[in-house]
Amino acid sequence: MFVGNLAPMNAIWSHRSDVTDMGPFGGRLTGWEAVGEEFKKEAGMKLGGRVVCTDLIVQVGADMGYTVCVEEGQNMSAEGKPVTVSHRATNVFRKESGQWKLVHHHTDISLQLEKATGSTVK
Repeated sequence: MFVGNLAPMNAIWSHRSDVTDMGPFGGRLTGWEAVGEEFKKEAGMKLGGRVVCTDLIVQVGADMGYTVCVEEGQNMSAEGKPVTVSHRATNVFRKESGQWKLVHHHTDISLQLEKATGSTVK
């Protein structure tokens, strides 16, 4: 998504009305329509870089599972300068038609990204 490619996010996320996203820019989005629109906006920023999960914990049940991790990495500011990001994240997955789909994502608010992009944290 950091280079504008939404295909991986579209593939992993459930497209149902009950999904929720509480990402690094704050606020809470409910429903795939709202979440997908936010992803389009974020992809349009083309922040570049790479973010990986560290200190990963995975718990899996029959139809639900979750991960807890620290998302760490770098993005690029509007001026093209590297911005280090590190925030806690929780992801909830649900099995839909035999496939695991992301239904909830929650991270700490990222003041680093707010400053780098000029976006206002909600």
